[in-house]
Amino acid sequence: MREAISFLLDDRAVTVSGLSPTTTVLDYLRTVLKLTGTKEGCAEGDCGACTVMLGEPDATGWRYKAVNACILFVPALDGKRLLTVEHLRGRDGGAHPVQRAMVDRHASQCGFCTPGFVMSLTVLHESGTRPSRAEIDEALAGNLCRCTGYRPIVDAAVDAMAVERAVAGAEAPAVVGSLAYRADEAVYLAPRSVAELDEAVGHNPGAVLVAGGTDLGLVVTKQHRALPALIALEGVAEIAGVAETDDTIAIGAAATYETALPILERHYPSLGAMMRRIGSRQIRNRGTVGGNIANASPIGDMPPALLALDASLVLRGGGRERVVKLDAFFTGYRQTVLGPGEFILRIDVPRPTPDVRLHCYKVAKRFDQDISAVCGAFRLVLDGGIVRSIRIGFGGMAATPARARLTEAALLGEAWTEATVRRAMDALDADFSPLSDMRASAGYRRTVARNLLLKLFVEVGP
Repeated sequence: MREAISFLLDDRAVTVSGLSPTTTVLDYLRTVLKLTGTKEGCAEGDCGACTVMLGEPDATGWRYKAVNACILFVPALDGKRLLTVEHLRGRDGGAHPVQRAMVDRHASQCGFCTPGFVMSLTVLHESGTRPSRAEIDEALAGNLCRCTGYRPIVDAAVDAMAVERAVAGAEAPAVVGSLAYRADEAVYLAPRSVAELDEAVGHNPGAVLVAGGTDLGLVVTKQHRALPALIALEGVAEIAGVAETDDTIAIGAAATYETALPILERHYPSLGAMMRRIGSRQIRNRGTVGGNIANASPIGDMPPALLALDASLVLRGGGRERVVKLDAFFTGYRQTVLGPGEFILRIDVPRPTPDVRLHCYKVAKRFDQDISAVCGAFRLVLDGGIVRSIRIGFGGMAATPARARLTEAALLGEAWTEATVRRAMDALDADFSPLSDMRASAGYRRTVARNLLLKLFVEVGP
């Protein structure tokens, strides 16, 4: 095992040792390397001022992603390439096409947010595609500007996308084997196989598992908690992808939202549309479906949909695997059936049959990258106007994501009519006793949940 972090900073090989493993890339850039072009705004992955380009080697060279440096731990750079706004340049050695377009279109005023916008657009530019206006908007959804507004920034994006790619290539660092990084009385383990991951979890029972770190990063930046032992999943290629069989979509526990999104969207368009609202592109490039389940948050957005779809989890520990239905996984607030030394290996989602309808609804104060007040998902099968199958999952309505079993029972086998649906709406009051908090009152949540069922009826039709 290697004990030092190795990565490329632009085209320069960098080795890191002696730095706390929970140091964020943002702090490392600004305080250690003195690269202050990357700005600190929210420190929680919301504003995008800290956006950087993270390159991962592939068969064609580098595959770049826009990520938030403020919640990315430095060990996650191992084996990758990092570029900040200081490293951008055009083919003529001058400004990068995105930078030039931002100037020409007067797309910067105070300038604080500008480096983040530039980095998000540079990643889009270097993809080599000619993105639509909707794709540009999506790429910018994780960057906030309160001065200039988005019109000149979008104009700059359109201009820049017409210019050929400009980021120079670089040879990937020769990173071999797992990482066992120790510093500041803390350890960060990055195994490269499921067997190594199993062993690491078994030998370090108190360690915290980290995949994308989009939730765990806030434990450090906002709660200022120490994490003495971390085990990273992202280097385990066996669980970083999504595979399909005739009847199942198998999502590896370390598969990011962006990896899973196109496949899930193809089979379940409503789920895909909801996933595009789970954080920004920067968050989806790092956050994982498995992490959204493992942290057992009552307001996670993926569990309601996966509950409605009757998903199963494959758990592993001590060399053994077992299968648990998702609706039996959560045992209480932030509690699950995971035993000592166990972790989620993958999520198995049934593929739809032609008669299956899935409708997902996320209700929040903002459309983009906001935490849900209520999230509801409905899997419905109708046959001759009769409800033959119904599964309903909700988040934000209880201490855990949960099914609305009484509501399901009120609908199953009944005629799909407004009268039936309105009777089932009353059953929702018996299914859940939501709490009031800063996002919504209990009464609001009950009303929204009832209305989402009625919305389903309106959308599906009688």
